Amino acid sequence: MNTTDFSLSRQRLMKAMLPNSIAIVPAASLVSRSRDTEYPFRQDSYFQYLTGFPEPEAYLVLSNDCEYKDGLSVLFCLDKDPLQEVWHGRRYGPKQAKKQFAIDMAFALDELDDKLLDLVDGHKHLYFAQGHNTQADELVFDVMQALRNAAKQSKQAPATIVDIRLILDEMRLIKSDAEIQVMRQAAAIACQAHIRAMKFSEAGKNEYHLEAEIHHEFAMQGARHPAYGTIVGSGDNACILHYTENNQTLTDGDLVLIDAGCELQGYAADITRTFPVSGTFSEEQKQLYNLVLKAQLKAFRAFKANNTIKQASDLAIEVITQGLIDFGILRGELADNIEQLTYREFYMHGLSHWLGLDVHDVGHYKIDDEDRPLKAGMVLTVEPGVYIAPDANVDIKWRGIGIRIEDNLLITESGYENLTQAAPKTVSEIESIMRRGI
Repeated sequence: MNTTDFSLSRQRLMKAMLPNSIAIVPAASLVSRSRDTEYPFRQDSYFQYLTGFPEPEAYLVLSNDCEYKDGLSVLFCLDKDPLQEVWHGRRYGPKQAKKQFAIDMAFALDELDDKLLDLVDGHKHLYFAQGHNTQADELVFDVMQALRNAAKQSKQAPATIVDIRLILDEMRLIKSDAEIQVMRQAAAIACQAHIRAMKFSEAGKNEYHLEAEIHHEFAMQGARHPAYGTIVGSGDNACILHYTENNQTLTDGDLVLIDAGCELQGYAADITRTFPVSGTFSEEQKQLYNLVLKAQLKAFRAFKANNTIKQASDLAIEVITQGLIDFGILRGELADNIEQLTYREFYMHGLSHWLGLDVHDVGHYKIDDEDRPLKAGMVLTVEPGVYIAPDANVDIKWRGIGIRIEDNLLITESGYENLTQAAPKTVSEIESIMRRGI
């Protein structure tokens, strides 16, 4: 991603706004971890999408007033401060930020209150994500009130505030070529991390050892942070969908479910693989695993332009439900079990979600209450699973087995591209790579 990519995003946003509109987009702030320490900074996804600017406490202002031929972009950011930079790191400052990020104008954050009044004055519409950032909410409402209360109506406040997310979410849903390239890279790194975990796994090690191997691979390939809390669930921990304790000893004969993806330039990968701790599936594990894989591969057939996620989900549900009936875990007819949702005891989550700057990315799944047709440029996950709780009322041989297989698909004009194909997922591939080891 380069300055041209971010500039194009700003241009698209300004063209989509109503005439004579102004937009205000805040950056993220530092978040305290404990006393005088902060969590690693992560830029707000909307701000990242429009600027690529990596610092906290900043604001982007965009105007498409006819006075500006190609629109106006204004950045407010922390000023240069030698003392603060000694303690907390270098800052771009307005002058360098303007040049580095192809912004039309840049000012110190201290100037925001005064200059924002003049920038907003006279615009008919204000685009803003109300409720997204409390501090920004207060700023915008103060500016609007100051404009309304100006002496002798010398200033004019926008007549309407429009939710900027209505435009940005739609923009972010369809990835550009540059975004897709970054997501391919993130997926490739995450695939290597899952392979590394498979090779490292053995009984007696801890779940957090696998977590450490994955995070090390991320960092060594330039993706310093996971995109979300890494899940390493061995044994019946795999039946806890968002298990993140990752502190139990790996046991021979168990499966381990790893749901992990890195973040690269703000973009997420999201992969789940399930494999035997010691490298060989038991017969029951293999049967359930192949059922989940069959469901995923069947669902893949529906992922193409103009189809819907629901079409794919229905295929996966049909495969999983029939398999559970065949194994004696469910009883009765397929249609009755699907209608009565009995499968949801063992497959209780959705098949797919959007993927991008957020691991559960923005974008509506329905339009006018109808399932949204897929379009080229969308990126999403496909993640069927089966989870048999340790106390489930089924044959004991199935209990405590949790399996999920998750890949990242890019919808194309001719079908889809599996961005995470390089992470092994057939029984033979997994057993083969684990036999070879590190």
